[in-house]
Order: sequence, then structure tokens, then C-alpha cells
Amino acid sequence: MTTTTLERTTGNVLSYHDIQTFLFREARCLDDRDWDNWLAFYHDDCVFWMPAWDDFDTLTEDPLNEMSLIYYPTKAGIEDRVFRIKTDRSSATSLPEPRTSHNISNIEVLSQNEGEITLRFNWFTLNYRYNKTDQHWGTSFYTIDTTGDKPLITFKKVVLKNDTIHHVIDVYHI
Repeated sequence: MTTTTLERTTGNVLSYHDIQTFLFREARCLDDRDWDNWLAFYHDDCVFWMPAWDDFDTLTEDPLNEMSLIYYPTKAGIEDRVFRIKTDRSSATSLPEPRTSHNISNIEVLSQNEGEITLRFNWFTLNYRYNKTDQHWGTSFYTIDTTGDKPLITFKKVVLKNDTIHHVIDVYHI
């Protein structure tokens, strides 16, 4: 198996172990800065959204009309972000690039039917840059399409729990 393929136990249904492997591989691509393989985890129509907390400690609900920390309505936005990271065309990714360690826990399969899985899991990421270690943590919600040759993320919502951020937050922090 490679980072872009995942063998299935039967048909379009993934075992819990396969789901863990999928999530761990996506995180490993971020830690390894393996951007092309990381992008291969996403469906062309994937929504990638990290809502903001409003003044009343409530998450925003509408990325088109309310503040979001990150919002890409399709994979094209994620690809543009990766292009900027890879070509140093971003103020958020000056050299040296941060070293990260993504850790995933409490994986829950919320639903699974023929062709689609919805997940919830907790995560924390340690990030080292400029002789300083930062940490971010939260909960993610994924919808994964399992109808094709390989599973693909069609929806990713990231709830950042420690949202007092002292620098720009990027896709590799979460």
C-alpha cells in the first residue's frame, strides 16, 4: 500500500483499522511535507473549512457570510495553498518550514453506508520553528467517499479549540 491507496476489506466499506490507517497517512503526509500525496487524499469537490469562534464562544456556521479561519469551497483552493507553500509565495511559510507532529485520537465512525463514511476525531499538533514549540488542538469532522478506487475526503471541518493564535495558522498546523 502507498499513501494514496488503501485496500478495502469488502466492497466500499472500510474497517475501523482501514479508517485509522487513512487518517494516520494523511497526517504523515503533512508531517513529511509530502504535499502531492497529501492533496491526493482530497476529492475535487472537497470543502475544507475551519470556522471561527464568535464573541459569544459559539462557532460560526456560514462560511460564506461569517468569519472563518480557513475556507476553501473546493480542492482548487487547497491546491493553491499548497502551491504557495511549495514555492515560498506566502508570508506564512517563510523558511525554515516548521517541523510538525500530528497526533490523532478518539476516532468515532458517526455513520457508514455503502459509499460514504462520516467521522469525528480529536487531534493535536506540535509545531517547531525558530527555536520555539507551539501546539494546536481540536476536533475534526470528515466525510469520506469510498465509491472510487481509493477513499477521498469530500468534507473536512476543523474545530480549533485553542484559537488564541500568535501567528498565522496554516493547513499543516491542524
